[in-house]
Amino acid sequence: MSDLVTGDAVVLGLRPARLPSRALAIVLDLGVYLAGYLILSIGLTLATASLDDAAQAAVQVASFVLLLVGVPIAVETLTHGRSLGKLACGLRVVRDDGGPIRFRHALVRGSMGVVELLMTFGAVACIASLVSVRGRRLGDVFAGTLVIRERVPGARVMPVPPPPPWLAGRFSGLDLSAVPDGLWLAVRQYLTRMDQLDPQVGAALAARLADDLVARTGAPPPVGVPAAAFLMAVVHERQSREAARAFAAAPAHVAPGGPVAAAAPGAAAAPAAPVAPFAPAPPPAPAASAPAPAAPMPVAPMPAAPPRAGGFAPPA
Repeated sequence: MSDLVTGDAVVLGLRPARLPSRALAIVLDLGVYLAGYLILSIGLTLATASLDDAAQAAVQVASFVLLLVGVPIAVETLTHGRSLGKLACGLRVVRDDGGPIRFRHALVRGSMGVVELLMTFGAVACIASLVSVRGRRLGDVFAGTLVIRERVPGARVMPVPPPPPWLAGRFSGLDLSAVPDGLWLAVRQYLTRMDQLDPQVGAALAARLADDLVARTGAPPPVGVPAAAFLMAVVHERQSREAARAFAAAPAHVAPGGPVAAAAPGAAAAPAAPVAPFAPAPPPAPAASAPAPAAPMPVAPMPAAPPRAGGFAPPA
């Protein structure tokens, strides 16, 4: 990752392109440009057969500069740094601050590319790209640009293993509102990588996470349930609640002046009954005498909660 800082002090995490992908993109671009140059050269040779040798040489030089220098500059300017080869390899040319390039950047890159790529057959560009930390050639250094990777492979999300069948629905009464997101993330990371850990280290980590989860839920630890199975069951219960909340039924329609009634799908809505306007309430009658204060009700003392002990201990 390359930490580029924009003018607004925003750090951009970009992946600079390395030599193999850049070399492949340049080879594809040069192949297309050389093919177009050969076709144009044959056409110009047939069209200028009646001219003298000097005129034919001038036309060939002009066509060479136009196709191998002018066309790449125009393509990078119009596509904002995405030529045909870079588009095929998932690359793009950007400025040092992460913004799109302009004509002056493409002009400097194309002018230096004649020396780096064509006159030295890419040797100077390869050496400069290997020496540079971010894989830039001399054209990128003088133009203030950088070639980055646009198509970055996404991280594979591993599913959480399901709990044992005998634990399904056993923890439906747990209060999970006090469990922070950091603890959920730690539990999920452990469950998705538990097979890659050492058995003793994994069991100790599961016991610690299960004790933290029990302390957050306020429920006593289940007896005879392994720590890893407890974590699987609680995570499964949380996922079930979130799925039920996300795929809840449509909100019910409330008729004016009537109870809440769910509208059947496809049924026409019944016309609403007219609602009478609110009448002002009559003033309250003066009280004859003040009511006697009610006797206080005896309040029974709350039983003290039994001390909770951690139920998950790491294996010996």
